[in-house]
Amino acid sequence: MTRVLVVEDDPQLVRALVINLQARQYGVDTAPDGTTALRLAATRQPDVVMLDLGLPDMDGVDVIRALRGWTRVPILVLSARQASDEKVAALDAGADDYITKPFSMDELLARLRAAVRRTEDAPLVPEASLVETDEFTVDLLAKKVVRSGRDVRLTPTEWHLLEILITNPGRLISQRYLLQEVWGVSNNKTNYLRVYMAQLRRKLEKDPSHPRYLITEPGMGYRYEG
Repeated sequence: MTRVLVVEDDPQLVRALVINLQARQYGVDTAPDGTTALRLAATRQPDVVMLDLGLPDMDGVDVIRALRGWTRVPILVLSARQASDEKVAALDAGADDYITKPFSMDELLARLRAAVRRTEDAPLVPEASLVETDEFTVDLLAKKVVRSGRDVRLTPTEWHLLEILITNPGRLISQRYLLQEVWGVSNNKTNYLRVYMAQLRRKLEKDPSHPRYLITEPGMGYRYEG
């Protein structure tokens, strides 16, 4: 049974989440504040954490940092905070996904399933040198991309971006992280990302204007969906 730790101080939302999760055979623990959440995370060892940022005793970003000090458990942020800098701060602290309130239960459950799948698949990722999709194949060891039987020429910058996204399947990678990793600059150069991601999509996606693999989360970052 997959165990979910729900960290939320709104009793009505907690009740709705518990009912929906238990109906789908998830085990559920709940915490109304950050202190309780950290204690339960250590003792109950959840498979996924759903975390509100506005907790009564501490900021949710501090809870993320504390968890990341010892565990890689997927963290799904559920928050009413919609400002880009708030989202970026949570993702940079180590959150795996960010869902803005109000949200549909179907979307939340889909993202939960995706987080669980990524955890189950995680041991295979470091050993896998080939990433194959219906449109293209990426050879991580040879640093080569093939599409329709032909090599795709990527610039070093395009390859670096693709490599980061491909090796973190399904995970939302923040703009700030990509800019720092690839260009060594702060988050005021987001036009760099837009230009290079557009180039990657033209080279790899069947329909670059409606990408299937290289997904933009507006104001937040990018993710690779395999």
